[in-house]
Amino acid sequence: MERLRRYGFIAGFLIVPVALYTVFVISPYVQAFQISLTDWKAYESRPNYIGLENFRRLFEDEAFWRALRNHGILLLVLPLATIAIALFFSFLLNLGGGSSGAGMKGVWGSKFYRVVFFFPQVLAVAVVGVLFKAVYRPDDSGVINGALIKLGFEPVGWLTEPSLALWSIIAVMVWQAVGFYVVLFSAGMAAIPKDYFEAAALDGAGRVRLFFSITLPLLRDTVQVGWIYLGIAAFDGFALIQVLAGDKGEPDGATAILPVQIWKTAFTYSKFGYASAMGVALFFLTVTFAVLTLRTTRRERIEL
Repeated sequence: MERLRRYGFIAGFLIVPVALYTVFVISPYVQAFQISLTDWKAYESRPNYIGLENFRRLFEDEAFWRALRNHGILLLVLPLATIAIALFFSFLLNLGGGSSGAGMKGVWGSKFYRVVFFFPQVLAVAVVGVLFKAVYRPDDSGVINGALIKLGFEPVGWLTEPSLALWSIIAVMVWQAVGFYVVLFSAGMAAIPKDYFEAAALDGAGRVRLFFSITLPLLRDTVQVGWIYLGIAAFDGFALIQVLAGDKGEPDGATAILPVQIWKTAFTYSKFGYASAMGVALFFLTVTFAVLTLRTTRRERIEL
């Protein structure tokens, strides 16, 4: 009887969140899988089931493979660049000032720099897109090109040159993301006992050795989490690319990504069944990435 009351008490707390999760998360996923097996165009009352035809079309769709190629570039560059920059700044803010009588400390003004680095996180993605659209303007009204013209250089089509457009957007994504990961890694570094750093410094270890021999190994779990978050972000990027490059993957498909393709296929061409198939493919790509990252970076936990 006591066990029954205990289980009933636990179930009373769980039933509401589980119900909400089922209705607002699981149910839309199931519906998306169901719609992906149809040729539904939204204005039809009864969808026509066509089996796996939409998925067969995906493998023959050049736009789909172009978007996957761009996701591959994002998946390689975005996490690497963001984590490398964030680790560098976090180390400076927490341990870059060297040792003092009170132990290891960060560079002067580190609290102020944390606020500055985190500032892009408080801006809406659409605001960031509009801001950098002004920065990347192809004439002298753009921030970068205006400076280049004054220095005697030719203006650059940051968002209009196929070879530069995606890289320019990746730079914006890194700029926006770095602040969050600086704070995340700083919290991880703050949890490392300062005795480790002081002992190594007394043995003559420099800052580079402190970083690679102590900081990075003890931050591995935090870096793993950051890598997964950034990988998921590499499969997204809808709002930023929609503002900066539009829904056509301009220029010449160089900035095409799956979320934008899904939106355009569904709401421009009314091909909701095909768009859902793209969404299902994106879902499995994201889950596969997260699972592979967790499995390949798994190790025994280091106890501090």
